[in-house]
Amino acid sequence: MDRKYRQRGYQDNAPSTPRSGGPFDDRPARLEGAPRGRSAGRPSEEVFRCRTCHEKNDPEVALAALCVKCRAPLHACAQCRHFDGGAPFQCRQPIPAPISAKSRANECTFYEPAVTLDLTGRKATDTPDQARSAFDALFGKKK
Repeated sequence: MDRKYRQRGYQDNAPSTPRSGGPFDDRPARLEGAPRGRSAGRPSEEVFRCRTCHEKNDPEVALAALCVKCRAPLHACAQCRHFDGGAPFQCRQPIPAPISAKSRANECTFYEPAVTLDLTGRKATDTPDQARSAFDALFGKKK
């Protein structure tokens, strides 16, 4: 017996040999550099956001740089792309000694700002009044 179930209709037309890969064998390969995932087709840019207040900052961070909004130090472990709470010394790089205050400025040589993709895109309107006026301009306000 070669089947697990003997009911009629179960794998009646099943091929005797396993399939090569299914119905998607003939699809073209993804082109190099083509968008994929959530950002496909949406305008997005790489930004460096403060992890305290989420304000956009310049990714070129000096040792004494502060956030433009909350004045938190940006050259700190908490703002670094190598910061990982589950890694040894909470860093993915081989640092020789732990840094106790992760939110204070330090002189770590492995520091790189945590740059992410801004997937919010451009907002069409900022306030309800602007949305209402845009609606009226589109459909015409009847008087």
